[in-house]
Amino acid sequence: MNKEVQPSPDELQKHLQHWQEWFGTLKEQDQLAAPLKRWDREGVIVNTKGTTNGPYVEVKESIGGMLLIKANDYEEAAKIAAGCPILEFGGNVEIRMAAS
Repeated sequence: MNKEVQPSPDELQKHLQHWQEWFGTLKEQDQLAAPLKRWDREGVIVNTKGTTNGPYVEVKESIGGMLLIKANDYEEAAKIAAGCPILEFGGNVEIRMAAS
């Protein structure tokens, strides 16, 4: 989420509802490749300095989640991603194809 955009509680509730609707649509259209799973808030960071607890590393941008969808190509995946609610707050979606 873009740090410059701070939604009100009502806007945030509406945004969360949009996420639920979007996920529901993906499921109804059989576009989910895997069931939706939430990430835990714990995590572990591994780097050359060792291992530390916590999911946060020092980066300019971070990944807030990952969703596996069914798409035939990047064009179809981009059309699906265009409906992602993260775009409402200036976020972005990175698309990757699974290696075969």
